[in-house]
Amino acid sequence: MNSLKTAMHNAGGLVMAHLGAMIAVVFWGLSFVSTSYIMDNGGLTPTEAYVYRFIIAYALVVCISHKRLMCNNWQDEGLMLLCGMSAGSIYFIAENTALKMTLTTNVSLLSSTSPLVTVLLVGLIYKSERPGRGIIIGSLVAFAGVVFVIFNSFLGSAMSLKISPLGDLLALSTSVCWALYSLILKRLNVVYDAMFITRKTFFYGIITALPFLALEPSLESPLEVLSNRWVLGNLVFLALGASIISFFLWARTIDKVGAVKANNYMYLQPVVTLVASAIIFHDPITVLGITGFVLILFGLWLGDYLQARIAAKRAMAAPAHNPAPDRKEAIDRKDISAHKDTIALEDLDVSKPLREPQRQKEM
Repeated sequence: MNSLKTAMHNAGGLVMAHLGAMIAVVFWGLSFVSTSYIMDNGGLTPTEAYVYRFIIAYALVVCISHKRLMCNNWQDEGLMLLCGMSAGSIYFIAENTALKMTLTTNVSLLSSTSPLVTVLLVGLIYKSERPGRGIIIGSLVAFAGVVFVIFNSFLGSAMSLKISPLGDLLALSTSVCWALYSLILKRLNVVYDAMFITRKTFFYGIITALPFLALEPSLESPLEVLSNRWVLGNLVFLALGASIISFFLWARTIDKVGAVKANNYMYLQPVVTLVASAIIFHDPITVLGITGFVLILFGLWLGDYLQARIAAKRAMAAPAHNPAPDRKEAIDRKDISAHKDTIALEDLDVSKPLREPQRQKEM
């Protein structure tokens, strides 16, 4: 009965993790349109748009997570700094700059290639989480769907010829940043809770963005920016929905399902951007867009399905394991006293740690 309850609890946790990943990706897909709006209508530079967004986000998250200040050691603090750069300053300044130089759907597409980059990095770094053929095939199918989505913008927009290669390269670099962030989370999630990691990421993201802000030739007045209710509304959405809620849910998802499976949900990002652009900017959706949507969903399902089938076949093909008889049972009972102080190295199970690391919540 206890094992059944545990299995049901674990299954429920996995369902919530997948649902959280979908919610986060929907918010991030909408964030491209929202960011484009505040830069076009609010007069903000790419760096200003990032700094305003995350100052508001940090002020909100400090109200929730404020008791604990530092990590356990300076090594973990350094990893938090890397999170702030890879998922904060470098990532969003590059992404926002790309939005000014190329199509919004291009940026959404190229930044959603992080699953393929993650697959390569995971295989190089973590032996325990090397992707199987199923996940790789599903990722490629989903990426084909993303290509269809981006071609929809070429056919449906008169601005499709105004594409800067530099903007596309900046957008592509964000996928590398996000893959690195997901892999760093794999280590930090073992020790720290998601809200603490989110707060530290926001903090170091703001700090490392200040040098970029200092290089701006001119800055908008904060009062003028915040007095525009539409700009303020979009900033609140970006800070609360696309930052605090999404980063928190993403950290929990990485913890539950791993970096590779979680990042496959990033393929839904351009689909959300495509639909939002059609509703808000009245961009047309063609057959290519619908085809891409279907391929993305099919690729996400196919990856998990093929991986499960491969794992099942390996389990059936594996020979039955017949453990050798315990050496201690071979010792004659009358000689037990003579061996009671002797421990053979072969009798120790060194394949498992003595205790699992405990995740530390904010005290």
